Amino acid sequence: MLLTISSTLLVFQKQDDSANPTVVSKGKYAIGFICTVAASAGYGLLLSLLQLAFKKVVKSETFTAVMDMVIYPCLVASCVVFVGLFVSNKWKTIPREMEEYVLGKVSYVMTLVLIAIAWQVFNIGAIGLILEASSLFSNAISVVGLPIVPILAVVFFHDKMDGLKVISLVLAIWGFLSYVYQHYLDECQSKTDDRRTNVVSISSASSTGNH
Repeated sequence: MLLTISSTLLVFQKQDDSANPTVVSKGKYAIGFICTVAASAGYGLLLSLLQLAFKKVVKSETFTAVMDMVIYPCLVASCVVFVGLFVSNKWKTIPREMEEYVLGKVSYVMTLVLIAIAWQVFNIGAIGLILEASSLFSNAISVVGLPIVPILAVVFFHDKMDGLKVISLVLAIWGFLSYVYQHYLDECQSKTDDRRTNVVSISSASSTGNH
């Protein structure tokens, strides 16, 4: 819950009107907010479904299985995006975007390529965490990184640091540490139960031997 709230707070940060002169109506803003929350919930559900697919369908926990779960969904998604790009005639605007890009055409292409590579690395890591730990842990790691992005924007791009960003970061760290601490408590409780079980088993065996 804390991780969800921390990422949701970033939606309410004030936008600079001079940098973004487009005025968005309250209705569209509400729709965008609902879609953002729904997308976040959908991503969490996707991770759980991936874990279920590994256990029930794939039944393998190898690097090849991870790559298959990354490549094939991304391939289908890329085909859908390309179809939408050409059906909507948005591909015609790509040359103009490259011309208007401040850093030049090469930087424009390199930015897209590096973003694609970064997302693939992220997907491999997220699915790998599902196999090594659980979908919940993978989701926690994914969400805790969201508030860190605005902090990096402050460091590298000299963006403004407001109170909402600070609160969002604190809540994200708090939620992640709470998850880790709860996992630690569960692990300690599990070890305690195992020791009690072993003591009871030894006591039962001793009693049987005496009789």
